[in-house]
Amino acid sequence: MNIETERLELVALTPTQLEWWLNDCHRLECELNCLYRAEPMEGLFRQIVAGQLAAAERDPGHYVWHSFWFLIRKSDRTVVGSADFKDLPDSGGLVEIGYGLGREYEGRGYMTEAVRAMCRWAISQDNVRHVTAETGLDGLASQKLLQRCGFTEWKRGETLWWIL
Repeated sequence: MNIETERLELVALTPTQLEWWLNDCHRLECELNCLYRAEPMEGLFRQIVAGQLAAAERDPGHYVWHSFWFLIRKSDRTVVGSADFKDLPDSGGLVEIGYGLGREYEGRGYMTEAVRAMCRWAISQDNVRHVTAETGLDGLASQKLLQRCGFTEWKRGETLWWIL
C-alpha cells in the first residue's frame, strides 16, 4: 500500500518488510530502493516496532493498520521518518496515528505532509470516523503539527489527546 504526496512516497511495510527493518535494514533498503536515515532502530522504538510486527503477523489481512509506513523523500529516495496506525479502528471508528522523523529532517514540513495524507486515507475507509493522536503536555512541535493538520484537543490528563 502506497500513498503519494507532493514530496513523499508513503509505503506501508508488509510484515516481511517490518522484520527486515528490525533485523536487516540493508535488505529492506535494497527492496525499496531507498536509504534509511530516520529514527535509529534502538531502545523503546525498537520494542514498539517489534510489537507492531507481531500484530501484523497475527493479522496480515489488515497489516496497514499495524505496520509502519516509511516516509520516502521522492527527490533522493531517503527515508526521512515513519508513521503508523497503532491498531485497527475501534468499534466507534477511532484509529490512533503515531509518527517520528529523523532529527535532521525536522522543521521541513515532511511530517505535516505525511500526517495529512495518512489521515485523508484513513478517513476514506468505511470503518474510520476519526483519527486520534497523543502528545506529551510539553510536546509543542507535535501539538502544532496536529493543529496544522486540522486536529483539535480532545482530552487532557497526563498527556494530551487530539482528534480529527
